[in-house]
Amino acid sequence: MASYIGRRELVVALGAAAVCPLAAWGQQRKIPVIGFLSSSSASGYASYFAGFSKGLNESGYVEGRNVAIEYRWADGKYDRLPALAADLVRSQVAVIAASGTSAPGLAAKAATSTIPIVFQTGGDPVQDGLVTAMNRPGGNVTGASRLAVTLAPKRLELLRELSPKATVIGLLLNPTNPRSGLVVQQIEEAARALGLRLHVLKASTEGELDSVFASLVQLGVGALLVAQEPSYFRWREQIIALAARHAIPTTYAQREYPAAGGLMSYDASAADSFRQVGGYVGRILKGEKPADLPVMQPTKFELVLNLKTAKALGLQVPDRLLARADEVIE
Repeated sequence: MASYIGRRELVVALGAAAVCPLAAWGQQRKIPVIGFLSSSSASGYASYFAGFSKGLNESGYVEGRNVAIEYRWADGKYDRLPALAADLVRSQVAVIAASGTSAPGLAAKAATSTIPIVFQTGGDPVQDGLVTAMNRPGGNVTGASRLAVTLAPKRLELLRELSPKATVIGLLLNPTNPRSGLVVQQIEEAARALGLRLHVLKASTEGELDSVFASLVQLGVGALLVAQEPSYFRWREQIIALAARHAIPTTYAQREYPAAGGLMSYDASAADSFRQVGGYVGRILKGEKPADLPVMQPTKFELVLNLKTAKALGLQVPDRLLARADEVIE
């Protein structure tokens, strides 16, 4: 009798062992998958993605525990975004987080009208065609905007205040960025209002940066404004080094630039914007609809100054500018 019971228990145990992998596989398949689509690359994205992860965690989701993430990076090649977005749609992800510029969000929107999309952009999402309204975005798309593109004229004003002797200004941008035309238009108008001459300098690859900075001297550029661009953020150490080598006062969109030795930045917190996106993704995974979630906007903008860099450039930072700075790096 004992041997019979032993054999029966063995059969039960083997049956359970055979079923367990299938059960575990079934449970694994039930974990929601987020598609993360970016116009940038994974390198240099750690601080931003930390904000996204924090927002997810605050919503009760932890990557690898109760949610998975499929990453798609365009590496600054905007023409790759439609195919990457289509790949995520074929993978049947639960929600797409689109970041970098408006381009990933637009690519995702063109690829699906049913999968929820949460964008992170520096542009105007209504003007760009991502949503129909900020308060009631409608459809399957919502997100967060830092309004970074609209801040470009303000950065020019701050640069003029810090470097008043510069009458010729350079604007460095990526011509393949879909927002580049609007940025040029905004800065041209702001430059005319300030009585400044403007030269538009274009670089879409890292290798083009050396020649662009070399041309600044020939053009008589006295100060430089670097447009918000995911690729430039990845190449920020080289850009900062070139600005120092050519002694060009330069202003940027993100605080990471002056933190790494650049002169000045003015922007809303990118990390906080990504945290908002992570939070929205979590809320959508719990059942909320993108159409009911208003597009989030920044409430505070930060001016960051690097005094050590200003001193190296021979600039005297006005007291009124120092008083307005949210962060001063010495």
